[in-house]
Amino acid sequence: QVRLVESGGGLVQAGGSLRLSCAASGIIFNLNVMSWYRQAPGKQRELVASCTSGGTTNYADSVKGRFTISRDNVKNTLYLQMNSLAPEDTAVYYCNAKRMFSGITYWGQGTQVTVSS
Repeated sequence: QVRLVESGGGLVQAGGSLRLSCAASGIIFNLNVMSWYRQAPGKQRELVASCTSGGTTNYADSVKGRFTISRDNVKNTLYLQMNSLAPEDTAVYYCNAKRMFSGITYWGQGTQVTVSS
């Protein structure tokens, strides 16, 4: 059974930091491109950042220079370090695993991040 379990969300003031984690089980972690998405109320889900097993990263323009995605292929865990948070970063953040070659995708249940002004 595939499980992606996010943690680390919460309420933080603008300018603060949070670190999200996503613990994966039931998948061969290093065969998956791992990503963070977010969805704000009334908006579509959007890609925040992604990381290949080799460490190649990609970021949405809105978070470049503030967020850092990383992964531990031994612990099967994905991270998102979020600094200089702003109210517009408020959303539910989702962990995503996309299997290379097949494209099979899995989602976590999401973790709420709320940034107060």
